[in-house]
Amino acid sequence: MSSSPGRAPTLWEEGTTPGRQVVALGLALTLTAVALDLLVSPSLGWIFDAAFVLVCVGCALLVRPRDFFTVGVLPPPLMLAALVLLGLVSPGAIARAQDGAVQAVFSGLADHALALVLGYALALAVLVVRDRFARAHGRGAAIAWPTRSATRRPSRGAAPRAPGPTSPRPS
Repeated sequence: MSSSPGRAPTLWEEGTTPGRQVVALGLALTLTAVALDLLVSPSLGWIFDAAFVLVCVGCALLVRPRDFFTVGVLPPPLMLAALVLLGLVSPGAIARAQDGAVQAVFSGLADHALALVLGYALALAVLVVRDRFARAHGRGAAIAWPTRSATRRPSRGAAPRAPGPTSPRPS
């Protein structure tokens, strides 16, 4: 999205990075947040949670409009990737040290669910605002919102549908 001549682009117009690059950056930043948090404390904590939410929002701001879907589904796989890696390498960082990898991942998901929900919700909200901004400024919609024609109503002039089977009524 480019802004009109003579007008500086707004925050909502800035994102031009391809989806694949945003995914790679998001993963790198998430794993960096894991490393930084583990340098400060022996287990994953609020530093990771805050960084994860910021990464989700940042990815939603960076991505180009045609790759909104990619970033719209990114937060859960990002969180899962970080927790699976930790579950395999250092389960004690996200659960009890004696827990297996699978149990550690589930414990980590439970412990960091608020960050996941918040990051996901804010990323989706940013994508919706960016889409609405694009629509308001005549650049077309980036998100394919359902339209009235998608409700499967027959168009005028279409042949009427045959009635479906009916169940007998009790007498």
